[in-house]
Amino acid sequence: MEQWKKNLIVLWFGQFLVMAGMTMIIPFLTLYLQFELGLSDSREIGILAGVIFAGNFVTSFIFQPIWGKLADRYGRKMMLLRSGFGMAIVMVLMGFATSPWHLLFLRMLNGTISGFNPASIALISATTPKERMGFAMGSIQSGAIAGTILGPLIGGLLADAVGYRPIFYLTGSLLFVASLLALFVVKESFDIAKAAAKAQDSIMEGLRRVARIPQLMALFCVTLLIQFANMSPMTLIPLYVQQLHGSAENLAFLAGFVGSVTGLSNMFASPLLGKLSDRIGAERVLAVSLVGAALAFIPQAMADTVWQLLLARFGLGLFLGGLIPAVNSLIRKYTPDGMESRAYSFNSSTLSLGNMIGPIAGGALSGYIGIHGLFLVSGALMLLNGIWVWQTLLRRRTGLRG
Repeated sequence: MEQWKKNLIVLWFGQFLVMAGMTMIIPFLTLYLQFELGLSDSREIGILAGVIFAGNFVTSFIFQPIWGKLADRYGRKMMLLRSGFGMAIVMVLMGFATSPWHLLFLRMLNGTISGFNPASIALISATTPKERMGFAMGSIQSGAIAGTILGPLIGGLLADAVGYRPIFYLTGSLLFVASLLALFVVKESFDIAKAAAKAQDSIMEGLRRVARIPQLMALFCVTLLIQFANMSPMTLIPLYVQQLHGSAENLAFLAGFVGSVTGLSNMFASPLLGKLSDRIGAERVLAVSLVGAALAFIPQAMADTVWQLLLARFGLGLFLGGLIPAVNSLIRKYTPDGMESRAYSFNSSTLSLGNMIGPIAGGALSGYIGIHGLFLVSGALMLLNGIWVWQTLLRRRTGLRG
């Protein structure tokens, strides 16, 4: 098997486990605080659960550019091994937490040392043949998106099967195994001496250089909106399913299924649409997927039954599957040489920002416009972003050809 394919397979599992580990605590975090850490006040539990969940993404948002700069200096494999083994240890320690503040500290530490995902993507972009870039980006990102959305479902099932604390031990062990596989199987050609000879911009100067490239700013906005669209209705979906279902029977299963079906369709669509982008261009796949995702929000807002909502969210996942691989392929295309890891780390920070503000903004907006209005707002934002992509990517590309 070619080395780039070995890299892709190993890092797909790593991406899945990292993102699943970050999100699988959603279904049982409040129960963990109540039954394992001794909290009893429901208001206090709700506030602390939100703070603890967001803590991971706050520090991740801050530190991703730092690790990206170091990856451009010392190599992507070194950064993903640092992150993988570090997060494996921290995840296991979460199972030994004795107070909410221990758990908050460990979640923030986990976000601080994170960086597996952007390092993986940068490594894949550097080792994959150019003609297979779309397929590789679609495949690697399908692991991350599937982990993000399937993580809560897996966490809920494991909580019922083995309890709360063993989930952290199991996840940490799997991350450790994935990091070992990366250590022995993944290879990259990186000249540390050559990288050291290059002048290294500061993080702020790197951000200014990236910000001067309009195509990259449009792509970062796509990433932000994808996470906003995924995360903003996530905490409200159980209530919406209850409203549509009309009874308590099988409610938890249906809510979990509706929340996760987007990840299933996304996981299957990403490699296929990534391969299509190799043939027709990532810009076209990105534009069509944005418009399709925007339209897919409309039937979610108009659903009269759980099954209509389920089908609509499945369709949304198909279009979301074309967004991330196209974004990552285009980031590589428009990023100056030597700044690839930095650009992917800025994009990862944008993703963390979407994970932070999505649930908060979704909860706040739903109080005024309801979840139906929230779906429509997400669709409108996707459509506007599609227009921006057409102006900054497709139109310019057509002009250059002309």
